[in-house]
Amino acid sequence: MSESTTPSSTVLLRRGEVHSPADPFATAMVVERGQVAWVGSEGAADAFADGVDEVIDLDGALVTPAFTDAHVHTTATGLALTGLDLSGAPSREAALALVRDFAAARPDDRVLLGHGWDAARWPDGQPPTRAELDAATGGRPLYLSRIDVHSAVVSTALLDLAPGGPARGDGPLTGDAHHAVRAAALGAVTPAQRAGAQRAALAHAASLGIGTVHECAGPEISSEDDLTGLLRLSAAEPGPRVIGYWAEQDVDKARELGAVGAAGDLFVDGSLGSHTACLHQPYADAGHTGTAHLDAAAIAAHVVACTEAGLQAGFHAIGDAAVSAVVEGVRAAADKTGLARVRAARHRIEHAEMLTPETVAALAELGLTASVQPAFDALWGGGDGMYAGRLGAERARTLNPFAALLRAGVPLAFGSDSPVTPLDPWGTVRAAAFHRTPEHRVSVRAAFTAHTRGGWRAIGRDDAGVLVPGVPADYAVWRTGELVVQTPDDRVARWSTDPRSGTPGLPDLTPGRDLPVCLRTVVGGRTVFVRPGE
Repeated sequence: MSESTTPSSTVLLRRGEVHSPADPFATAMVVERGQVAWVGSEGAADAFADGVDEVIDLDGALVTPAFTDAHVHTTATGLALTGLDLSGAPSREAALALVRDFAAARPDDRVLLGHGWDAARWPDGQPPTRAELDAATGGRPLYLSRIDVHSAVVSTALLDLAPGGPARGDGPLTGDAHHAVRAAALGAVTPAQRAGAQRAALAHAASLGIGTVHECAGPEISSEDDLTGLLRLSAAEPGPRVIGYWAEQDVDKARELGAVGAAGDLFVDGSLGSHTACLHQPYADAGHTGTAHLDAAAIAAHVVACTEAGLQAGFHAIGDAAVSAVVEGVRAAADKTGLARVRAARHRIEHAEMLTPETVAALAELGLTASVQPAFDALWGGGDGMYAGRLGAERARTLNPFAALLRAGVPLAFGSDSPVTPLDPWGTVRAAAFHRTPEHRVSVRAAFTAHTRGGWRAIGRDDAGVLVPGVPADYAVWRTGELVVQTPDDRVARWSTDPRSGTPGLPDLTPGRDLPVCLRTVVGGRTVFVRPGE
C-alpha cells in the first residue's frame, strides 16, 4: 500500500472486505475529493479502474469507518507516551525504582512528569510518600498523576513551585490542591514540548485507526493555550480530526477558543478511585460520600445558557448523586427552554458510571448523549476489582450498564479518557461486548457503532461514521482474522459466518484472540498513517 493518497485524489480500493451498510457484501470502494463516492462488488469495480489516480489492492484486508474517541486529553496522552509510565508497576517499590531511573535519564527536564500509578493494585495498597519521592528524584520537581488523573503524588520541590502553597500532608493531593500542582507541572512544559506531545498523541491515535478525537480541555485540566494550540496543529498538519470542548461555565469563552461546547470535564464530581465521586451512600471503604462541585441549579443555568447560545453543554458525572444532579439540572433547564430545544442541542454526560433505571430513563427523555468508557469496567470491574473495593460487590455490579442505556434509547459515544486508559478502539469494543457483568454486555456491532458513528452523532452529525456514498472518507484498513456476525439469540457466545445474514461482518473479538492490526488510516481522503512495510 502506498502513502500517496491526498484529499484531491480519486482512489479505488479493491479485493478486500468493506464494512458498509450500503452493501453488506462490498469488496471495493471509491474515494473522490475526500468523500466516499461508491461501494460495491469486485466485478463492478472494473468500471472505475481506468479513471482513478490510485488503485489500492487490499489483499483481503478489512476496511471500516475510522474510529472516533469521544473523550481524550491529547497533551496529557502525549506526555504520558513520552514521559514516565507507571501503569505496569507491580508495587510501590517498583514504581520508585522507575522514578529513580527516569530522573537519572532526564537530567535537563524542568519538571519530571509521570502517570498511571494505582496503589489499589499494589500489595501494600500505599502510594509513595513525599520523602520517598524526594529521595528518588534527588530533590527535583516531580508530578505523578494517579491512573484516574483525579489525584497525584508530588515531590516537595514541585510544591514549592505551586501557587498558594498546597497542603503538605503526605497523602495524594486531590481537589484544588491537585489542580494547583498540576498547573505548576504543566506550566513548566515549554510550547515546543507541548506541541511535540500533541503530535505524538495524534500520531499514536492514527496508528490505531482513530480518525477523530474529542479533546476534553478546561482550566482545571490543561489551559486555553493548550486547546487553541492543539486545534491549530490539527488544522495545519495531517492527522486525526480534533473536536474541542472547553469545560468552563463561560459560553463566550468556549466559543472564543473554538470549542463546540462548554462541556467535557466540567466537573460535577471526581472519581471512584480517588474517593471523590459523589455518592448517595458512603463508600464501602471510607466514611464519606465524596465531593460535589456543581449543584442542580448551577447545572440548569449552564444548560440554559448553552442551549440559547447554540453550544453543547456537558458534565463529568460518575457517582450516582452526581448523575442525579445532572438529571435534575437538565430537567429544570428543559422546563425553562422547552424539552425539544434541550434534546436538539445534544448535551452530554461524561462517564455516567453509577446509574439507576430511573436515571437511565431520564437520560433518554432529555436526549443526553452518554460519553462512556468501556475500558473502565475491563480495568476496575469484577468481584475483586477497584469498584467492588470502593462500593461493595452489590453496588459495583450496577456500574456501566451499557445494555440498559441502549435499550432505553440513550445515544452512546465510546472513548478512552486517555491517558486514564490507553487509546485502544478494538479493545474498547471488546470490553463493552464482554463486560464483566454479563447483563450489561452489548453486541460487538452495537459497540462498534458507538465507537464510530456514535462519536459523530455526539457532535450533531448523523451523516458520518459509516462508509456510504457522500460521507467524509474517514476509514481504516485492518489485517484481521475471519469476519463473523453475532446471532440475535446470544450477543456474545454465538457467531455466524453465513453470508445470507446480509449483515456486514466484524472481527471475532472473543477474549484471547488477537485484535485487528491497523494498516492504514485515512481522514477526509488524506492518508495519515501507513504501517511500515505495507
